Amino acid sequence: MGIAKFEKISLNNFLESSNLTIDEYNELKLPKRATRYSAGYDFFMPFDLTLEPKETIKVPTGIRCKMDPGYVLMLFPRSSLGFKYRLQLDNTVGIIDADYYDSDNEGHIFIKLTNDSKDKTLKLKKGDAFSQGIFLSYGLTVDDDTDEIRNGGFGSTNR
Repeated sequence: MGIAKFEKISLNNFLESSNLTIDEYNELKLPKRATRYSAGYDFFMPFDLTLEPKETIKVPTGIRCKMDPGYVLMLFPRSSLGFKYRLQLDNTVGIIDADYYDSDNEGHIFIKLTNDSKDKTLKLKKGDAFSQGIFLSYGLTVDDDTDEIRNGGFGSTNR
């Protein structure tokens, strides 16, 4: 039944790609559904965060995802944070393809957030759920002939 598995990236990659510590790496929580019928897997803050109105941050989650071909992980802000703070992903919806797992950065999922409110400061504690990922299957056209290989994240396919 399962089509994917969340994992931590390596400690070395985590330390090189973030300003975070070994303790923060050890305390990372893998994404998890909140309830039995939740569609989304909650991603948790790896550190305390204060995000002022109109401020942006790129969050290194320390997480990667191995998934079967034919599936994509789509990332969204948690709806309550979007409703209260207009919290938005800078790319509107994050798309994590199955082949991202094998990238040089170990498929490290970064989530770039903006507090788009006019006057509300967003405060999140380490371990708070802030984003959610939903797995979807997708189809291919009958004349699809792509054989390129990905290496990297944001904009790595140069299209």
